[in-house]
Amino acid sequence: MAGGRDDEGGGLDTGAAKPEQAASNVMKTTPENQAATFRNQDQVWPHRVIRRGQTVRALPPHHRPLAHQAYEVGDAMIGLDDFMARRRTAGFLILKNGEIALERYGMGSGPESRWASFSIAKSMTATLVGAALHDGAIGSLDEACGLYVPQMRGSAYEDVTLRNLLRMASGVIWDEGDKSDGRDLRRLGQAMGSRRPGAILDLLRTLPRAAPQGAVFNYSTGESVLLGAVVAAATGRPLADYFAQTVWGPAGMEADGLWQLESEDGLELGGMGVSARLRDVGRFGLLVLEDGEAFDGRRVLPSGWRDLAGQPDCAATAFGRLMAGSPAGYGYHWWSLPGAPFADGLHAGAFLALGAFGQRIYLNPTEQAVAVIQSAWRQPHDSEAEAETVALLRTLIRALRP
Repeated sequence: MAGGRDDEGGGLDTGAAKPEQAASNVMKTTPENQAATFRNQDQVWPHRVIRRGQTVRALPPHHRPLAHQAYEVGDAMIGLDDFMARRRTAGFLILKNGEIALERYGMGSGPESRWASFSIAKSMTATLVGAALHDGAIGSLDEACGLYVPQMRGSAYEDVTLRNLLRMASGVIWDEGDKSDGRDLRRLGQAMGSRRPGAILDLLRTLPRAAPQGAVFNYSTGESVLLGAVVAAATGRPLADYFAQTVWGPAGMEADGLWQLESEDGLELGGMGVSARLRDVGRFGLLVLEDGEAFDGRRVLPSGWRDLAGQPDCAATAFGRLMAGSPAGYGYHWWSLPGAPFADGLHAGAFLALGAFGQRIYLNPTEQAVAVIQSAWRQPHDSEAEAETVALLRTLIRALRP
């Protein structure tokens, strides 16, 4: 596989007699093999290594550890151990002021296990757009993607701005399958399965326009892949290498990560495919929470990027406008939580990266808190598990207040 393996901990069960074997398809694996599959995506897909830097950011213990917290669901109080068992949680990390208040593992994982991020990678790709803007490789978020990716010229995407790609408000038709058959998501899977360079961008070229750009929110994994192609073209470097330079190294990661590729030695998939240790995902969250200022004092994102990327900035992505019954808004590839009365205002200013099967990065600037959850839900989306996770986070974040 492209990029090869490194020796920083391959995500194998400690004490296992032989290496774990990943299923060939995350959607068709068994519950018993699901965790091994999520830990070992490099067995299935070509990948590129995201190299760690020379210095590791220490994550000292918090003076008030969250050891035995319970949380309220309806009229019942549920313990953390029960949550992790029922919700098939492989890793749970909470950082308060850059210190570890909670670190727990399950599903056979441990501190050296890598775990697939699924759509959390979208937020990482968006962060690379900010890094390229800070570096000057991208001139403006209001430039058209066709300026950077000639393959999009002549398509509905030619004049779509980077800002509207980040908002997922291109106006181009895409069916991700929330309440439909997911036609375009299936076509994306077919393009990935072909392992042909450029197959996903070729798919995007065929899509028609449905609305003016900036007018309608429409969640699209394909557009995250396109953003990744923009960054790679603008910087002249593979995403994994640029990620290592601008984020992975400056954030002080303890281990290499992996990024899934479209094809052998091809483009990283901007909408999915980053595998990393739990603590390193937490360090990524800290870098964003601290507005792109690395722990060594070096700035890697534009000043104010956190609040720009983490909150809605147009009517199409405003709070309560995205999905029926949801109060959420959308920033630049981050989901945003409203203030009061939702959760008594505890989540005001907070935003999240969300991935299928229960992957979460929660950032709360007011509380100076980061939470990372790695899970193996039995299906990609689970509304009951989602509601329970929000209730648990509310309890844990509140428990860490002075």
